[in-house]
Amino acid sequence: MSSPFYSPLASNSTRITNPYANNDPLGRYHDSEDAEFKVGLKEFNLSVKDSASNEGSEQIILTGSTGLETSPVWRRGLAATSPFTAPRDKESDDELPLPSNSSRALDYSRRQRRKPKLPRCVLFPLLGFFVMRGIAQFIIIACGIVISFFSDDLDRLSVLRWQHEERFGTNISSWPTDFTKDIVPVGCHSHNDYWRPVPLFSAIQAGCIGVEADVWLFDDELYVGHTTSSLTRQRTLRSLYIDPLIKILEKQNPNTRLRHTVGQPLQGVFDTDPSQSLILLIDFKTDGDTTWNMVAEQLLPLRRRGYLTHFNGTDMVKGPITVVGTGNTPFNVVAANTTYRDIFFDAPLEKLAEDDEETADLSSEIAGQGLSGLSGDEIVADTFNWTNSYYASVSFRQSIGFPWLFHLSDRQMNKMKAQIRGAHQRGLKVRYWELPSWPRSLRNHIWTVLVREGVDMLNVDDLQSATKQDWGHGFSDWWH
Repeated sequence: MSSPFYSPLASNSTRITNPYANNDPLGRYHDSEDAEFKVGLKEFNLSVKDSASNEGSEQIILTGSTGLETSPVWRRGLAATSPFTAPRDKESDDELPLPSNSSRALDYSRRQRRKPKLPRCVLFPLLGFFVMRGIAQFIIIACGIVISFFSDDLDRLSVLRWQHEERFGTNISSWPTDFTKDIVPVGCHSHNDYWRPVPLFSAIQAGCIGVEADVWLFDDELYVGHTTSSLTRQRTLRSLYIDPLIKILEKQNPNTRLRHTVGQPLQGVFDTDPSQSLILLIDFKTDGDTTWNMVAEQLLPLRRRGYLTHFNGTDMVKGPITVVGTGNTPFNVVAANTTYRDIFFDAPLEKLAEDDEETADLSSEIAGQGLSGLSGDEIVADTFNWTNSYYASVSFRQSIGFPWLFHLSDRQMNKMKAQIRGAHQRGLKVRYWELPSWPRSLRNHIWTVLVREGVDMLNVDDLQSATKQDWGHGFSDWWH
């Protein structure tokens, strides 16, 4: 019995002639597929021929089927189901007409003409300008950094060069008293002058008419410094102030045939204002009585030459140098000699205020400066006057107070006016110390108010800003 799965074997010739002899449906499928392929190929060839025959056309349009459409049906079905055999997507530009070479060149040249171009004659100078400006800015910043780090050294070199400059010669542009020919004196006091790059000379070069020296008496010598730890053997009252002042005044008062010294007043430090006296404020840091004797002794060279301002018992004789004692300077010793005085007192400005109800209460809290050698009962309205005192000073911070709203209140202004009025009635010069120093706009505002109200001497640390007198209006002036 034959198997239901048995089929007669085809001959070898049959298998060679028709490999699909045993599978008629598959054979018919391939025959139809080949027929479709031939028809598609024929349509494609006809389309190419029609396009080539069109001589007036500048481009060839391919209207034949795509590669996927001309593929056999079985291959298209496989491509639809398998991602590995699917054809890659092409850009949409492939389906558009392809422009000819001449058309593409024309479009490129048009695009190039549309792009804005900056002429080289403008571009290069502009670029060079910005490069040079950058170099200039770099140089300015570098110089500013150098000056900020070495400002004291540069100031010291400038003052030393001016101090030791040889001004005597045959040049007609020089004269014997031209040491301070270009310096205009200004009513400012060089606070802690010994801290300057060159003590005394830095203040004179800036135009300040007042300098300050703190003196300490040790081993019969007056040393200059803010504290005892800053004292050195070389920095003394004689070396920093007395000897240099003698040299300056000898140069300002030369002994020549053309100058008649008899009956002529002595020239001061400033050539632009020879009558201006330089105020030397000496702050006694050690015991008042013993320090007084040493100070009076070291002032002897200035006294013998007639350089000191002095009171002769009836009148005030003005000299190139005016010496004022503060700190522990004993007022009783200053006023002891009624016929001759050349060291004057720094009176307490707080005690001189008139019509001020707060004077008695606040002055007791500021005991110290201006009260040495006195008891409270000995101070009356006329204790301090022009015969024994020169300055009338007080701490601005303790007496007037800080301007917290960036301007002085009415109470502060009234108190300050009362103090200034009381000092001027006694012939004294008003000076406030411990002024606000920051912000600068506030400092400048306080300076402006003090000068406007009649303060005679500004106690300053920034010499250059004070002597320029170009303080302008800061934001604090908006409230005043």
